Amino acid sequence: MKKILYTIAILVWMSGCSEILDIEDINNYNPEDVWNDENLANAYMANLYGMFGNWSSGADRTSQQIAGIVWYEDRITISNGNYKNWNYNRIRLINQAIVDVQSGTLSDEVKDNILGQAYFMRAYTYFDMVMYHGGVPYIKEPQDRYEDDLYVSRNSTAECFDFLEEDLDMAISLLPEHISTTSGDYGKIDGNFAKAFKGKVLLYKASPQFNPSQPWDNAYWDEAYEANKLAYESLLSQGYGLVEDYSNIALEERNREVVFSVINSYPNKTASWDHGVRPGSESRGPASATPTWEFVKDFPMKDGKLYNDPTGAYYMTEQEFLQNYWMNRDPRFDKSIVWNGKVYEVSNKSGKRQYTSLGIAHELDDFGINPAAQTNSTNLDRYTGFFIMKNSLLNLTQAEVQQYDLDFVLMRFAEVMLNYAETANETGDLTTAMDILKQIRERAGIEPGNNGNYGITASTREQMREAILAERNIEFCFEGHRFWDLRRLRMLDRLNGAAKHGVEAIAINENGTEMPLSEARDLADDYELVPENFKYSVLQVPRSGVQTSVLPENYYFFPIQKAVLDRNPNLEQNEGWGGTFDPSL
Repeated sequence: MKKILYTIAILVWMSGCSEILDIEDINNYNPEDVWNDENLANAYMANLYGMFGNWSSGADRTSQQIAGIVWYEDRITISNGNYKNWNYNRIRLINQAIVDVQSGTLSDEVKDNILGQAYFMRAYTYFDMVMYHGGVPYIKEPQDRYEDDLYVSRNSTAECFDFLEEDLDMAISLLPEHISTTSGDYGKIDGNFAKAFKGKVLLYKASPQFNPSQPWDNAYWDEAYEANKLAYESLLSQGYGLVEDYSNIALEERNREVVFSVINSYPNKTASWDHGVRPGSESRGPASATPTWEFVKDFPMKDGKLYNDPTGAYYMTEQEFLQNYWMNRDPRFDKSIVWNGKVYEVSNKSGKRQYTSLGIAHELDDFGINPAAQTNSTNLDRYTGFFIMKNSLLNLTQAEVQQYDLDFVLMRFAEVMLNYAETANETGDLTTAMDILKQIRERAGIEPGNNGNYGITASTREQMREAILAERNIEFCFEGHRFWDLRRLRMLDRLNGAAKHGVEAIAINENGTEMPLSEARDLADDYELVPENFKYSVLQVPRSGVQTSVLPENYYFFPIQKAVLDRNPNLEQNEGWGGTFDPSL
């Protein structure tokens, strides 16, 4: 067969540097060129690590956390490519590694490490496909397009989960249990990540998404509980835990909370987080992701209760809250959200306050329809009056926002904890679930209250389920969890038909009358206007086009793309999409 030169990089984990090697086409190569040379073998594997992604400021746009209507009618069809996950090119490369490395001349230690990574990568890739579509063909051998039978049928979803467990158990047995933060291999998969990820896989297996007829009392919850308990206790015994300050979950790289991260290092590998979350006046274009009023309301107060809970120490009516929403909040609010008038010392600007008020704020930052401004905001369809603070490198200057190179934290110990809490609750261990929630809230800085429960009042499995889900919403905000949590719990009805809103700020005098904008601008120039100097009103966003989300029942499993079905007559389409395949367990 024709051979083509293919260039890939050996990943130098600590420095982020790269050395370029030429090997034959990764899809058609001589194994002796790769699997008899440790450097080339590592280069082959490094090429696959892109599967773990990187920072994405809009990861939670699919939920109510971020502005933008993602879900509109016919967003997903059998013909378009939206929400399709059919990554058999990657599977072939992984399977090739598993087969070929075993016949090479590398040392047994190197072989085992590569095999452990490959088995994990195969499980990770297949899990994504199963999460999207249900059972898929679980192919374990590299297929040759000219010689192999490519007309394979889908494995059942139950079979796929069995294979996922087998691959993860194999990975755990072969990988080093822990790769230290000072190791040159830091950033590679280790056994701890594999154990934690197995717990997540089994959490999904037990979930209502895959068990619609018996969502909460199926036997899979016991299996999920044991796996997550093992991951939690094993990692805890090795020194994993919550960092003291919630702000540092990503800003302090390689901390004790990081279970697995993708290594970034300027200039070789960067991410677009700060470029995407900063106000336009402090970035290189408008922010691509802004928090909604709905999400602002989701944060508890300092006592751990919602603002409208009559039993809370900081209870407010809806109107009172609108005019004072930044006061007495869960400390994670201050560390996650930027609001009008907040001190926001970005680009090392001491004492800087961020304004969003139309006629006062920079035109790349404003939001509102105040007629007194005598100008139209250009941000009404993308902004909300809020910006994202979480994980932002405030010391980057405006010119440096595209140099964001913090390691991307794919899994952290807080997720291991809350996965464990969820499985504990569903198997009747409310005490463990409560204890973990209290630890999360204690780290957040919420007041413990007289009973030491940090505002948590759940006393039944149903109440605790909601408490855990609410905690995940806040703890993992902007990390891309919310939509997938609601989907696996079959709670997409909470998004279906929902609208999103922002908050306009208008400067006022002490007596409540509107302040002349010229005077307000002068005060704002010296950062003298504080949040209390404004009145607030709610505006729906976007202001035009589709304004409510549409998520039909069949979105719990996405369809196989028609083009894929057309190429393989042995594949069945999912139920709910014109087919007969049952993607549930």
